[in-house]
Amino acid sequence: MITPKPLQRAQERMQRALAVARQTPAGDVPVGAVLYDATGRELATGVNRREQLRDPTAHAEIEAIRQAVRIHGDGWRLIGCELVVTLEPCAMCAGALQAARISSLVFGAFEPKTGACGSLVDVLRAPTAPFTPQVRGGVLEEDCVALLEKFFTTLREKWV
Repeated sequence: MITPKPLQRAQERMQRALAVARQTPAGDVPVGAVLYDATGRELATGVNRREQLRDPTAHAEIEAIRQAVRIHGDGWRLIGCELVVTLEPCAMCAGALQAARISSLVFGAFEPKTGACGSLVDVLRAPTAPFTPQVRGGVLEEDCVALLEKFFTTLREKWV
């Protein structure tokens, strides 16, 4: 078996995260997250459900982390796992992936207003960070941005 190169693997996984994002309930910002274990097995997926659940913590990343810890077998630790998400995580989600000891993060669209993995702030590389995962941003960025732009364009049209 030929092992895909890191960028190719990241792009393939981002395609899966985009497919998950398209399953976001109506009214929620379409963000998809997929968590993989160290062998590449998909552990869990998540989409934004803040509006649906009326829960400010129901971000795609949190949903995926909650599912994965039930499956992974090391309690709350997701060491060796990779989180792939279509939008740069916010501070809450960055803190959660750090607390869960997720080894690497791949994200698509940068988020200049709330991004906490390098755009606005960098929670993951703070001097006092207890754990620092590998981060790769901008993977299939145009596709991720297009999905978000379509959602917000449709939302604005409803308000006009």
